[in-house]
Amino acid sequence: MENLGFSADRRAVLIAGPTASGKSALALDLAERLGGVVINADSMQVYRELRILTARPDASEEARAPHRLYGQVTASTRFSVAAWRAEAERVLRDVRESGRLPIFVGGTGLYFKALTEGLADLPPIDPAIRQAIADRAAAKGVPALHATLALLDPAGAARLEPGDRTRVLRALEVVEATGMPLSHWQEKTSAPPLVDLTDAAAYVLAPDRVALYGRIGRRFDAMVAEGGLDEASALLALGLDPELPAMKAIGVREFRSYLAGEIDLPDAIERAKMETRRYAKRQSTWFRHQMAGWRHVESPADVPSDPFA
Repeated sequence: MENLGFSADRRAVLIAGPTASGKSALALDLAERLGGVVINADSMQVYRELRILTARPDASEEARAPHRLYGQVTASTRFSVAAWRAEAERVLRDVRESGRLPIFVGGTGLYFKALTEGLADLPPIDPAIRQAIADRAAAKGVPALHATLALLDPAGAARLEPGDRTRVLRALEVVEATGMPLSHWQEKTSAPPLVDLTDAAAYVLAPDRVALYGRIGRRFDAMVAEGGLDEASALLALGLDPELPAMKAIGVREFRSYLAGEIDLPDAIERAKMETRRYAKRQSTWFRHQMAGWRHVESPADVPSDPFA
């Protein structure tokens, strides 16, 4: 291990990419060689109850280098981007004070956006308004609310898929509660960036799609063999709100349908693989458009041994 004394500067390594692209293995390799700390930037790997289905680093990997912000939140928590940024700020300060290199890795673009661009100061929403909108979504469906949003905030609605429940409801909450579109509030940055991209080695893994889809299939088979079904069953047994973020992890809904007798196990597995492929495609599209200034490479092998070179 080569500890380079990173407390003296503001450098950091950032590794983004779609699921199953090899991000975690790359981050671990760099951490071992450069005296780094791996910091999670994936919105599902924060949940304690979901180690297998989110491909969280296992105990043997965590023993090879320090890992932070993995599995520190219970599934009953609605963990937000703002909450992640607050924890990332604390961890980043600790890592820099220790003289180690911070290595952020994950597939959640909004986490990286908060890390490098800061976070908008969104207004508080009256719980009564939030509940009323959720009730309307349950009664009419999310696409109907997307149509309402298109009348109140056309530009905002155009950026969202009609079935994207979380973002459609959030945008509608803001515009109905404040009379102003979400974009208005997002322009008012209150939480500053934590990492300056000019000080960072920022990479996006962009693997060949066919190869990536093959890895996705093999990895999900490995998850099942490792106990992914039992993990989903244990989570479902908690009786949590199905709209919680953790309950939307890929594999949970599919295995719930299998456990309810609605589909057989091979079908559940294939549905989970298909949803993972769709998710990877959405991630890749987001990274391509939102991270144009990052270095896009096809494989972890394309990242130089000195990532700052």
